Amino acid sequence: MTHRLSADAVTLRYQARVISENLTLRIPDGSFTVVVGPNACGKSTLLRALARLLRPESGQVVLDGKAISELPTQEVARRLGLLPQSPAAPDGLTVAELVGRGRFPHQSFLRQWSPDDESAVLSALEATGTTALAQRPVAELSGGQRQRVWIAMTLAQETPILLLDEPTTFLDIVHQVEVLELLARLNAQGRTVVAVLHELNLAFRYASHLVAMRDGAIVAQGVPMDIVTEDLMRRVFDLDALIQPDPLTAKPMVIPRPRTDPRVAAS
Repeated sequence: MTHRLSADAVTLRYQARVISENLTLRIPDGSFTVVVGPNACGKSTLLRALARLLRPESGQVVLDGKAISELPTQEVARRLGLLPQSPAAPDGLTVAELVGRGRFPHQSFLRQWSPDDESAVLSALEATGTTALAQRPVAELSGGQRQRVWIAMTLAQETPILLLDEPTTFLDIVHQVEVLELLARLNAQGRTVVAVLHELNLAFRYASHLVAMRDGAIVAQGVPMDIVTEDLMRRVFDLDALIQPDPLTAKPMVIPRPRTDPRVAAS
């Protein structure tokens, strides 16, 4: 299994607090990798390290065979796109203007806006179904529309790897599925997608490679059908649950067992 992006024995900390220690992860090329785990287990911290937003105290993140810390910032931005949690657009910015910002890594003092940039923006808008929104202010969009527009900006970078930190948070179930279907299509077209998700059944359905974390460590990783078990739910989430095949996809589906007698709760 080949991989362009990896974390090799990294220790990650915020000031005095160690989040992960000696953590190693390989992102399979062409995968839809989903990272799951309880709150504050280190998922977003790991994603920030993979995106070079957080420098490991020890170990290194490797991109295309080189330490990511040694690569020029603009070069990293041409290979790896990041959608952080709850991004905010400047007031008054239109959708087309925001998506156009995804072209910054391809520009320089000598190379300003070009037909290639225009084509990339139009393609990103089309891929995300946001072409009709191009002249709308970003602030006027619904949550689902806004998230698709941010993904469009990331797509406009034309990077082979996409990192997304909780892209479905605060969205209703319809918009969650809409965003994940979009990411699945992008993955099917050849992009490597890495996403942090909270909704377990959606994570299990869409992931081709699942990474389960707890307390800053990777507890298990692999194909969801191979690693998702009742024991894994207990070890990672302290959750007593039944694992059944999803009736639509045959992927694992988690059904939490009630902590009290349901007959008592209903009375």
